[in-house]
Amino acid sequence: MFLVMGITGKVGGAAAKHLLAHGREVRALVRNREKAANWANQGVELVDGDWNDSAAIEQALKGVEGAFVMLPAVWAPSPDYKEAKGVIANYVEALTKAAPPRVVALSSMGANRTSGLGMITALSLLEQGFRDLTSPIAFVRAGGFFENFLYGLHVAQGGMLPVYYNPTNRKSTMVATSDIGAEVATLLTGPAWPGHRVIELGSMVSTDEVAEQLGEVLNLDVKAFAVPRAGWAEAFEQFGIPKGHTGPAEEMFEAVNAGWMDLGAEDTEHVAGTTSAREVFQTAQNAAKA
Repeated sequence: MFLVMGITGKVGGAAAKHLLAHGREVRALVRNREKAANWANQGVELVDGDWNDSAAIEQALKGVEGAFVMLPAVWAPSPDYKEAKGVIANYVEALTKAAPPRVVALSSMGANRTSGLGMITALSLLEQGFRDLTSPIAFVRAGGFFENFLYGLHVAQGGMLPVYYNPTNRKSTMVATSDIGAEVATLLTGPAWPGHRVIELGSMVSTDEVAEQLGEVLNLDVKAFAVPRAGWAEAFEQFGIPKGHTGPAEEMFEAVNAGWMDLGAEDTEHVAGTTSAREVFQTAQNAAKA
């Protein structure tokens, strides 16, 4: 039995999918059983609770062979990242008491740094907070998700894909969430390891390449367009981040553009992605037509 946190999201769902494909039993901590009904129908054991309840997390960890944990995405965090700190404290308390045989934690490229990361700061705090846990831990530092470009299926009909990567021909680490789920399942079910591991997951890809692959799916000539820095705040507000709270998202992309999230941090392993942006776009396009 393996615990998967965030099963109703893209990464947690991908992890559960790959574990089930391996014939493994999966347990999930959920706030809303109705939202997770599809997983229950696939045989996933649902436990009531969420990231804010250390007792519920501890209960869900009982008897598992391993656990996949992650932080909920908060696009407009408090200045002191209190939301992430609260969840991390709950994880630490539960993982200390339950001490599962192995833990895989979703992190991010750049989490080895402690400042100038914007939203990635939460994952840097996660790695720091888990440092003294006794269970073997693998931190999966994933690249930027190809799924974050899915808006392009709707907005790129005119041939332009607006992005925050600048310049657009510069490569940075990117990955599909399916590949993250596959690596999580491999780590949870593969050979045991002692201590802590850090796996950088993804491949170096430019937004020019992402735009080209989007164009192949749309049968259009699509070009990446770098949104001017002065327009970032307004653009993020259009994505739903409250006015005056776009700073962490802006700082994250500044870190990406500065090269802080490229492959090759010290003392890390590397696993390349196998799913292309084209495949992610095509899968989403097919699902929309189904």
